Amino acid sequence: MRRKTFDVLVSGGGMVIAVVLIVAGALAFWGYSFTNTNVHNQLAEQKIFFPPEAAFAHAKAGTEITPSMIPSVSQYAGQQLLTGAQAEVYANDFIAVHLQEIGGGKTYSQLSTAARALPQGSAAAAKANATVQTVFQGTTLRGLLLEAYSFSVFGEIAFIGAIVAWSLGFVMLLLVGFGFWHARKTSEADQLVGMHTVKGESQAA
Repeated sequence: MRRKTFDVLVSGGGMVIAVVLIVAGALAFWGYSFTNTNVHNQLAEQKIFFPPEAAFAHAKAGTEITPSMIPSVSQYAGQQLLTGAQAEVYANDFIAVHLQEIGGGKTYSQLSTAARALPQGSAAAAKANATVQTVFQGTTLRGLLLEAYSFSVFGEIAFIGAIVAWSLGFVMLLLVGFGFWHARKTSEADQLVGMHTVKGESQAA
């Protein structure tokens, strides 16, 4: 095979790969943008705000702000919940703590089963049902927030994928450019034998 033909074929294949990488990067970035925008908009509609900074100065077990919340929740004090990272913190380090206290460490399913076993109409049943309702609402909100967090992680992965794809595409374009440049400099008489180039003059001799 002529060396020039080989260079052109390889460079052409490299061009196709570069285009595929660039398109893949664009699609991944679109996925990131779409996910990020939707997570932000969905969370914004909930109008959830973190407790104000002053509340963290009096953290106490059994109150709205417990000592366990200071390392994570306090960093967003007073802010509106708008990002996946905030959603994770609010769900796991704020809502989950209160659910643990309200339900005594039991899940909604466990509390509901226990409430149904009580005599209906009794004071104990009414109190248990109120607890079940509160835990159900908190568990539902926590689940929705964690779902938003999960989608935000997918968006971040898509963003990283876009950067990687574009970077590889750029490198491939450089190699393609070098390949075409080399093909342009190569003589029509040069032949590719194995992994070596045999000059046309040598082959004729």
